[in-house]
Amino acid sequence: MSDVTPQEPSPNRENLRVVGICLGIVLGMGGLAYASVPLYDLFCRITGYGGTTQRVENAYGVEAIDRVVNVRFDSNTAADLNWEFAPEKREVSIRMGEQAMIKYIAKNLSDKPIVGMASFNVTPQSAGVYFNKMECFCFTDTYIEPGGTLEMPVVFYVDPEMAGTRETMNINTITLSYTFFESDTPLEEVVAENKAEAESSQAEGKL
Repeated sequence: MSDVTPQEPSPNRENLRVVGICLGIVLGMGGLAYASVPLYDLFCRITGYGGTTQRVENAYGVEAIDRVVNVRFDSNTAADLNWEFAPEKREVSIRMGEQAMIKYIAKNLSDKPIVGMASFNVTPQSAGVYFNKMECFCFTDTYIEPGGTLEMPVVFYVDPEMAGTRETMNINTITLSYTFFESDTPLEEVVAENKAEAESSQAEGKL
């Protein structure tokens, strides 16, 4: 009975296997990096991490309580965005669970149309998960003509559950802060979307 000597894997096959493993690692890391942005955004919206506020359709089923909270409004613009941007009111006092509306006003000081996008957060950051916005200019891009002025409402409420949570029960003041940047969205795309929304609103008004 003769011994069978096992064959050594060829160098070429080994090299291909190593290359395949490395390629798989690189692609996996690339996919993870690509997915990390929306996953991080989803995580922030669910948990309120980093002062991220919540987006809701309405305040149905939410009952206001007697606990009052002060909400302050802050505004900022990027250095390269030639806009004036400020809240109509700097502070309001509302009951938790009470729906409120305030307006921010933006003016395009340049001689060209500009599309802006607003980032936002609240402080203290632990209050973010309880700050609910039903309407906000930060949900979409904002387009302003040269020299034009735009009033932008924010409709919101503070969840009454904030008063019953150990981490947030002693918070009496919340600051909602926005920073406007110039958007990368093409101007034509935003104008078309605004026109479609305006036509839709007119159609609904005739019903």
